[in-house]
Amino acid sequence: MNKIVLVLAFFLFQLSLRAQKEKKSASPAITIPMAAERWGCPAGTCEFLQYKSVPAMRLLTSKDTAVLKDFRFTNGTIEFDIEPQDMDFTGFFFRRQDGKESEYFYLRVFAGSIPNMQTSVQYTPIIGGVNLWNMLPYYQGPAKFAKGQWNHVKLVVSGAQMLVYVNNLLRPALEIPKLEGNTTTGTLGFDGKAIVANLVVTPDATEGLSPVAGFDPFYSDPRYLRQWSVSQPIPLPKGRELTDDDLPKTGTAWREVSAERMGLVNLTRLFGNSDSRRMVWLKCRLKVPEAQVRKVDFGFNNEVWVFLNGKMAFVDKNLFNEVLRKQPKTRTSLENTSFSLPLQAGENEILIGLANDFYGWGIIARLDIMEGIEVE
Repeated sequence: MNKIVLVLAFFLFQLSLRAQKEKKSASPAITIPMAAERWGCPAGTCEFLQYKSVPAMRLLTSKDTAVLKDFRFTNGTIEFDIEPQDMDFTGFFFRRQDGKESEYFYLRVFAGSIPNMQTSVQYTPIIGGVNLWNMLPYYQGPAKFAKGQWNHVKLVVSGAQMLVYVNNLLRPALEIPKLEGNTTTGTLGFDGKAIVANLVVTPDATEGLSPVAGFDPFYSDPRYLRQWSVSQPIPLPKGRELTDDDLPKTGTAWREVSAERMGLVNLTRLFGNSDSRRMVWLKCRLKVPEAQVRKVDFGFNNEVWVFLNGKMAFVDKNLFNEVLRKQPKTRTSLENTSFSLPLQAGENEILIGLANDFYGWGIIARLDIMEGIEVE
C-alpha cells in the first residue's frame, strides 16, 4: 500500500513540475484588439463595432480575408469567440505567410447542428495557394456549433502538432498529429461571413503537447506504393481522354517523388495550383516472382488512366458534385475505388496519367498483398 502511495505521489509531483515549467516558459497572454488599425482587409469587407458588449470585428464577405498586422505566431494557445452570419464556411488562418502559404482551420456552418457529422470542422494547409481539404479527409471531425450565437474556439499549437476545441474544452474536436503546411511561423487571419471577438494569444503555452510529429499509423505497412517517378505537368484540354498514344516518350523528364503520411503522393506540394486542367504521368516498376493478379485500393483526384505494361488497365473519375464523384465526397481516400492488376512474372511497369483542375491532386495506392513483390 505504501508503495502505491509513493508512486502516486511521485506521479503527481512530476505533473506539478511540468505544469510549473509550462507556466514559467509561456509568455503572458496577449489580447488582440478588434480595431481597424490592427487589421488589414480590402475596403468594405470588414467593420469594427461594439457587439454584445464586447469589441468585435464583422467580416462582411465570404471570400475576403482579414489579416492581423505586425504579428508573428509560432507556438502557443489561441482562443476566440466567433458567430457565423450565414450557413456557409468561416475559418481561421495561423502561421500565415501570405495568401499562398498558411495553416487553416474552418467551420462548415451548415454541418454544425448535425450530430456526428464528420465534416463539421476541418484543418488543412494552404500550399501554393491551394486549400488541400480534398486531400486530407482524416483531418476533419464532428463538432457542435451554430449560426447566430457565440461559439468558442481554442487551438493549442506545438511544433508539428495541434489540438482544436470547439465549444467543449474537455474533449478536442480535432487532434492533428502533423501540421502539413510549409510554414512554421506567421500571422493570424479570418475569413467567411462572421463576427469575431475575444481573440487572445498566449505564446508558448502548449499544455504539454509534444512538438514532434505523431506516428504515421501506416508507416510499417509495405503494401503502399510509396516511390514513384513523376513527369512535369502539361495542359490537357477539357474533355480530352488519354490513350496509349499519349504514353510518355523517350526523353521525358522525370523526378522522384515519395509518399507522405498515410501513403499520400501529394502532387500539390510539388506543382501548386492548377488554374486549368493539366496532367502528369506517374511511373512505378514492380518485380514479381510469378504471374499473379493483385487488387489495388486506390484514392485519387480528379481523373485517372492506369496503364500496365503499355496496355490500359483502368480508367476512372472523381469529380466534385457530379455523379462520378467518389466517397467520401470527392476526397482522396482508399475508399474511392479499386481495380485489378494482372502482373506478369518478372518486371512490370505501371504508368498512371493523372489530371486535375480542382483543389489538391495526388494519389494513394495500396496492393492487397505485397509479399515477394519488389519496387524498383
